[in-house]
Amino acid sequence: QVQLVESGGGLVQAGGSLRLSCAASGRSFSPYTMGWFRQAPGKEREFVTAIVWSGGTTGYADSVKGRFTISRDNAKNTVYLQMNSLKPEDTAVYYCAAKYGLGSLNADEYRYWGQGTQVTVSS
Repeated sequence: QVQLVESGGGLVQAGGSLRLSCAASGRSFSPYTMGWFRQAPGKEREFVTAIVWSGGTTGYADSVKGRFTISRDNAKNTVYLQMNSLKPEDTAVYYCAAKYGLGSLNADEYRYWGQGTQVTVSS
């Protein structure tokens, strides 16, 4: 079992920044690919980005490219999502997820999920 706890969400004005953190516990963190997904009201959950154990990324959703950066600290069992130049359309609940092995854009392949953290961007 892997337990994931997100933090760092909040209310920010358009153009601002936030850094989300996801702390993992339970099993060795290193072999897992860590992903960030988000879900806005009335919309399906969507892939944001993911990072494999070595630090390589699976990629970013087109909507966040150039603004969001994922990173991980295996020693701290933590993955981060730095979000810059935030837009109102980034408003969503952001979820951290873990899967064993290679990265994937498919939420169904992620076995472990955090409870989510709300990000609200005001215009």
